[in-house]
Amino acid sequence: MKLSQFKFKLPEEKIALYPAKYRDESRLMVVHKSTGEIEHVIFKDILNYFDDKDAFIFNDTKVFPARLYGNKEKTGARIEVFLLRELNEELRLWDVLVDPARKIRIGNKLYFGDDDSMVAEVIDNTTSRGRTLRFLYDGPHDEFKKALYALGEPPLPPFIHRPAEPLDEERFQTIFARNEGAVTVPAAGLHFSRELMKRMEIKGIDFAFITMHAGLGNFRDIDVEDLTKHKMDSEQMFVNAEACRIVNEAKDRGNKVCAVGTTVMRTIETAVGTDGHLKEFEGWTNKFIFPPYEFSVANAMVTNFHMPLSTMLMLVCAYGGYELVMHAYDVALKEDYRFGTYGDAMLILDK
Repeated sequence: MKLSQFKFKLPEEKIALYPAKYRDESRLMVVHKSTGEIEHVIFKDILNYFDDKDAFIFNDTKVFPARLYGNKEKTGARIEVFLLRELNEELRLWDVLVDPARKIRIGNKLYFGDDDSMVAEVIDNTTSRGRTLRFLYDGPHDEFKKALYALGEPPLPPFIHRPAEPLDEERFQTIFARNEGAVTVPAAGLHFSRELMKRMEIKGIDFAFITMHAGLGNFRDIDVEDLTKHKMDSEQMFVNAEACRIVNEAKDRGNKVCAVGTTVMRTIETAVGTDGHLKEFEGWTNKFIFPPYEFSVANAMVTNFHMPLSTMLMLVCAYGGYELVMHAYDVALKEDYRFGTYGDAMLILDK
């Protein structure tokens, strides 16, 4: 398929700047693949579509406060530094993006904090905006991480046009976030509250947790019209034996297996064996899913309403069917659904 087929007009006011007051009270559009029927409910009504022994797969990655603001030595110019990942604990080396990049050269020092208490030196260029920083910090690694993260803020995606606020520290994170490493939140998981998960448990629904550290590649512009030529950024992922057991048993029983979000769908499609069963996996994936694609594991999916031309929209179209999903997006725009990370949700059911 072509990039231009995933273009649609999304008015700015349809993009959610803030989450719903309560996690499980955002709206939920239910799309039935077999009939094309569309229903409009509240997210906590998701319970009505699943039964005892169905399984949900969640991404338990934890977002760290990846966006920092520092000043360049001598000029004092304000520089945004986006932490991507730690390269070396001992040497305090980090892979980062800087903005404005043209001002940041090898050898420059950057100062962070009101008292300039954190200093970093630029030691390498990686891409046009990418740099390797060495933080000059004496003290144990745990203490350094704590001090660094205290200077950071939740890395809201580029389409949320406002600065991070205190509420984002809690709401830009799922309630089951455990394994730190993501620079953006797996948004479909944001709709699950403690109360809802308790009710799901009481109903006999099983939970499987995988980890995929969602990266900035999710928001990177695609610059090729022919999608077969697009390369996804690699993201680290882990699928353990317990998750495999829960998912495979549900599949073998003929129960529903629901993937919560595009990161989960990419993870399980990376870790599936030729027999359609989930296998243990630890490593990296750059799997890019777009129509047409045969899915092997999940037969239900929860996802948010995504930006035009995004890889997430392409995956959802591959799962739900291009025509049906694009029709559902038209309906969502007419019915005032909220788009983006803090927006409303869609449940796609195979049957």
